[in-house]
Order: sequence, then C-alpha cells, then structure tokens
Amino acid sequence: MLVYIENNITWRRKMRPRIYLFGDSITEESFTHGGWGSSLANHFCRTMDVVLRGYSGYNTRWALKVVEKVFPPSESGGAPMAVTVFFGANDASLPDRYSAFQHVPVDEYKKNLHAIIAFLKKRWPSVHILIITPPPIDEDGRLQNPFVENESGLPERTNEAAGRYAKACLAVAAECGILAVDLWTKMQQIPGWQKAYLRDGLHLTQGGQSVVFEEIIGRLKEVGISLETLPVDLPLMAEIDPKDPMKSFEN
Repeated sequence: MLVYIENNITWRRKMRPRIYLFGDSITEESFTHGGWGSSLANHFCRTMDVVLRGYSGYNTRWALKVVEKVFPPSESGGAPMAVTVFFGANDASLPDRYSAFQHVPVDEYKKNLHAIIAFLKKRWPSVHILIITPPPIDEDGRLQNPFVENESGLPERTNEAAGRYAKACLAVAAECGILAVDLWTKMQQIPGWQKAYLRDGLHLTQGGQSVVFEEIIGRLKEVGISLETLPVDLPLMAEIDPKDPMKSFEN
C-alpha cells in the first residue's frame, strides 16, 4: 500500500498488479522495438506492470538452478498476477552439434518445468502461470545464421526436435493444470512461416513477436486478466475536472 500526502490531499492505493516474463533469449529480446514484451507493456499501460526476467542462452536446467535468485522471497509488491514461462529452444539443441552444452534431454526438460512451476505455485499460490512452447525451427535459417563457426554444415537445432519439446511442454501444462501457448503448432499454420516469423531460424521477426503477443493476450483473458477487468491506475485525463483538477485526487 502506498500513501502520498500533498496539499492536504491523501492518496491511498495498492501497487499495480504485475506479470513476470521468465525465459531465454526469446524473452530477453521481447522488449526490443515491436517485441511481444514491449507490446504487453504498452497494452497494459496504466493497468499492470510487465517485468522482464529473460536470460539469453538459458535452458531449463540452468533456469531451475537460479529461479530462487530470479524470484527472491523479499521481492516487493506481493504476489504477481501472472508469470510466463518460456523455455525449450535451448534444451532442444542437438547433443551432437555445436550447441550441445545447452542440450537437456526431453525427460529432464519435463521434470525441470514441473519443478519450476511447483516453485512458482509454492511462492505465489494464487498466481496464473502461462507456459509457452518453443517455436518451430527453420533449419535453413539456422545454417545461414550460425552462432559460431559450424564446421559440420548441419543445423544445431531441428524442427523435429523442437516439436518433441513442444509436445512435452504441453503435457506439463496439462499435468499441472496451467495455461499454455502452443507456439510450435500455431506458427506452422501459416505458409512461409520460416521467414515470416523467424529472422535467423530461431529468434522472432516482428511478425513472430505479434503472434506471441496475441496468443498471450488471448490466454490471459481466459482467466480474467484483460483491459476490461483491470482497474486503471489513478484518474485518467478525461476524468479530471478542468475547473477543479485537485478534486479528482480526493477519492
């Protein structure tokens, strides 16, 4: 609860609700121009704070190792309203290619997701958790845009492998009774998705960012988180009486 006193007028209000975005580079980059995180922040301006917790290159093994540091008990503002969990693109790196150090076997990937979700539910029992599958992989795009010198001439990720992790991700969502976005399937429904949605075979174009944003907005609305249900923070300009502006802040 915040209390402000100015000119004998006292304002009392609760902190804005928050949504945390927890994930790898696709989350870390989401606050770039036109990114899905910045779109969420713009969409929910004056109603909910969007807090970025993206860690480029991380897999679920690493995420589970640091989750208590990412969300410490002393985190101010109370429980968030929602958390997005968006891992799998790095776990799905092939174990015999140049990104093998990021690879996590699919069975362990599921266990790690379960553990991350259990931690979040224990920390904040009322929080809504939205899990997002890894996106599809454009293997040609990965060959054209390798992270390091690729002597093998083979992509370090494949769409088939990404699909297995997407399926596992959805299974975890069903087992935990939480929201899910099947990004792997959704993106492939559009012809030419490889270049329309992925700028380097893995990371998102502006079109891909829009898909993630729209899917998240739709899922959040299913649990009552929307502009229609969230109160606006402090009086809007149109609500302020130009003849007596300060009166608007009395209630």
